[in-house]
Amino acid sequence: MDPIKISYKNLMAAKFRSFLTILGIVIGVGSVIIIMAIGQSAQALILDQVSGIGSNLIGILPGASDEKGPPATALGIKVDTLRYADLEALRNGKNVPEISDAAGYVMGTTTANYKENSIVASFTGTTASYLNVENTKVEKGRFFTKEEESNMSRVAVVGKNIIKDLFGGEDPIGKTLKMKDQSFTVIGVFEEKGSGGGLGSSSADDSIFVPLVSAQKLLMGINYLAFARAKAKDADLVPYAIANIKTTLRERHNIDNPADDDFSVRDQAQAVEMIKKITNVLKYFLLAIGTISLIVGGVGIMNTMLIVVNQRIREVGLRKAVGAKNEDILTQFLIESATISFFGGVFGIIFGVVISFIAAIIMQALQYYWPFMISWQSIVVATLVSIGIGILFGLYPARKASKISPMEALRYE
Repeated sequence: MDPIKISYKNLMAAKFRSFLTILGIVIGVGSVIIIMAIGQSAQALILDQVSGIGSNLIGILPGASDEKGPPATALGIKVDTLRYADLEALRNGKNVPEISDAAGYVMGTTTANYKENSIVASFTGTTASYLNVENTKVEKGRFFTKEEESNMSRVAVVGKNIIKDLFGGEDPIGKTLKMKDQSFTVIGVFEEKGSGGGLGSSSADDSIFVPLVSAQKLLMGINYLAFARAKAKDADLVPYAIANIKTTLRERHNIDNPADDDFSVRDQAQAVEMIKKITNVLKYFLLAIGTISLIVGGVGIMNTMLIVVNQRIREVGLRKAVGAKNEDILTQFLIESATISFFGGVFGIIFGVVISFIAAIIMQALQYYWPFMISWQSIVVATLVSIGIGILFGLYPARKASKISPMEALRYE
């Protein structure tokens, strides 16, 4: 216990220096805990929203992809191989009899105006089948019809938050809003979904929905779909529906070799796995960045211990003169550096847990599904890493101290 007692006394003798050294480890360990916790919670949020869509939905995206990797569009690459005519071929009831309906989507952001009010709003161009595919309801008014989706009708259906932000709480039915100098008459209002309504439908609260071709031609100047979703009649029919969707699109795109596919078809399980992979990559990338803070803290420990060694040369010489071995001196300084990093690790864990808990409370107050997730593995790893950092970066100063000659040390001024 003597080396531990001596370590404690030396730390207390230079409180401010010890505090600054420990602070570096606190920030490093805290960063690792926070990144792991927020990464797990964010992944849970995304997966919860995807799961909210339903197990019988099939996603069709433009652009080829490896079966184990994300489609090109998921990486932000523009691909224009999926068209409205492809969607019509899928939902005609003959090519893919396993699906009850399908919807096409394009999305964007623009300035929406009503009288003197102006907001930056998201808009979605979609088909009349959106309500059936997404299990969404119109609370007031109506959704647009099959004819309106394709004849560039200037009608719109809005979410509850759009009513508050753009219309100031007024009844929007029959009112006219403007986007990109185009006037749209509001014909319906979505029922409120909240943040837990599932991906695609929860955004209805904050979006303006217009007919697909109107969005393509009037707002975006494009002739392709961002993606489409098909709804299988039963979850057991999903594999057969996927096979027929691929066959239909290959026939339409004159593709003989599946390796030449210019589209991707994924079911819900595949989408979940893909999202897990993407979020894991992001989580571990951020974790690597957080680890840099730990390395910086370790450098701080090394710097501090080198200063301590120079200040205690006479003490080292005296201890060696009365029988201390090199191993005793090495152990003493290693214990001191490990003690600094251990305390830093403990306070860093507390700091990380508190910040993660506050973040969870804030996100839950905003009505997001944001579970407070702290894994015991991250705490154990953070503790062991902090001690390891202390030993690793304290090793050089400790070895330097252990090799000091007693005669030179006693003469040192």
